[in-house]
Amino acid sequence: MDARDTELKKELDATLHARRELGEEYESALVDSFLAKVDQRIDGAVERRVRRQLAEQQMVVARGSRSPKATDSWGERFGFGIVSLVLAIPLSAIGGGVARLPGLLVAWAGIVGVNAFQAVRANPGLFGGRRRGSSRDGDWED
Repeated sequence: MDARDTELKKELDATLHARRELGEEYESALVDSFLAKVDQRIDGAVERRVRRQLAEQQMVVARGSRSPKATDSWGERFGFGIVSLVLAIPLSAIGGGVARLPGLLVAWAGIVGVNAFQAVRANPGLFGGRRRGSSRDGDWED
């Protein structure tokens, strides 16, 4: 049993006890007083639920309004590009020094692959082949 239910039960017991002591002529006033207390409890519970649901909806809207692009800040993308370029120097030296041109090509293919993966992760559909405003048949035909 909830603490609020215990309080409500005490209120009901007090109302019934007062009715026995005061008689039937005060029954209507006692019942009205008890029902007013019940109404206050219900209103408070409904208000708390509505506030909680509104807060939950605001959280859903706030989370839903962010696109996947919004989670990657410009600084994060810029930093990733700088780090990949800085790491490209020793990777190029190692690849070129060990296997000459094929090693250099493999090192740069890896660098390009990692950056392409990052770009696709940040912008889904980047390489999806979607063209805006162009038809299937081409722009030359009417």
